[in-house]
Amino acid sequence: MARVLVLNATYEPINVCTLRRAAVLLLKEKAELLEQREGALHSEHMTMERPDVIRLFNYVRIPREAHRRKITRRAVLARDSWTCQYCGSTKSGLTVDHVIPRSRGGKSVWENIVAACATCNRRKGNRLPREIHMHPKNAPKAPEATVFIQVASPKIPQTWQQYLPQAA
Repeated sequence: MARVLVLNATYEPINVCTLRRAAVLLLKEKAELLEQREGALHSEHMTMERPDVIRLFNYVRIPREAHRRKITRRAVLARDSWTCQYCGSTKSGLTVDHVIPRSRGGKSVWENIVAACATCNRRKGNRLPREIHMHPKNAPKAPEATVFIQVASPKIPQTWQQYLPQAA
């Protein structure tokens, strides 16, 4: 399914939407076309360019804590660049691991959850990192808001790169 990057009036990325939703925003003149894909969209009465990046005309206020959304496996994996935080593996089948196990009082918060391959997750078990000398390569933290763009579209198209912060 084709995805379209949506930018706020200030050019900050705020969402990824379907091609259909982007076309509606363009037709209602709520957004402008910044980047297009090959091909066109056709109806009985008109033809329009196929959007890839659009910008809203009116500013949409995004709450500062919008990136503190519900923790999902996919969001954790996107935040950690689909890489095991213990061994660096990028194999498929990654799991999530509580750095301080829940059985040892660890909470299910962004700062305590990392991506881990199944092998490392089994090896660590319910032990603390210092007990088994397995420490995450990167300290877990709440993700940047743009991580949810990566969740919506794991493969970031080249045309989107200039609109996304370098950390994304």
